[in-house]
Amino acid sequence: MALHARTAAVVAGLAMTAAAAVSCSGSPPQSGSASTSPRAAYSHSNTHGGNGQNNSAPAPTETNPPGDIPDNQAYVPYQPAAGTFTGFTVKVPEGWARTVQNATTQFTDKLNTVQITATSASAAPTAGSVTSTVVPQLRSQVPKFASPKVSEVDRHAGRVVLLTYQADSAKDPVTGKVVRDAFERYAYYRAGHEVDVTLSGPANADNVDPWRIISDSFAWR
Repeated sequence: MALHARTAAVVAGLAMTAAAAVSCSGSPPQSGSASTSPRAAYSHSNTHGGNGQNNSAPAPTETNPPGDIPDNQAYVPYQPAAGTFTGFTVKVPEGWARTVQNATTQFTDKLNTVQITATSASAAPTAGSVTSTVVPQLRSQVPKFASPKVSEVDRHAGRVVLLTYQADSAKDPVTGKVVRDAFERYAYYRAGHEVDVTLSGPANADNVDPWRIISDSFAWR
């Protein structure tokens, strides 16, 4: 009788074990699991980047500030065919619009201007004469004339007087806008003749090299 009871207890234990195993294997997965598949993890990392950025966007196109003369600008020699004095040449940007009024010739493109004026002069200009004569004249004629600086510099044609200053441009006839311009005025002199070459463009433009090409190109003929 004791043997029968022990056998019955073992059978009952095995049955309970089997039922527990079936119950565990048949339980459904929990909803809202925090686990992520390897594919989902790679997709998230590749979209937002391991560094948090999308590297597929193209680099932005760089543009020159307003008034910058292109580095590939070509220059051509200019010599006046008539006027007070024609015995000189100076390189000017090719393709710029030209206007002539009395002894002054202008070459203009967008916001930049090259102005050339030939006059008779009894003496060579000096830093002192430009400071005492030209600066007051420009101050009375040019809108918001400011920051004049007079110096003597060397160019291929020799020693010349340079006047730099800032002023407002004339109002654009279409947009009505006014630009703050920077000016370089070079005074060349020889044997009773003075030629003033004035270069101007927006104050924030980088035209150091083009202006040097023009001012260095001046030559007497």
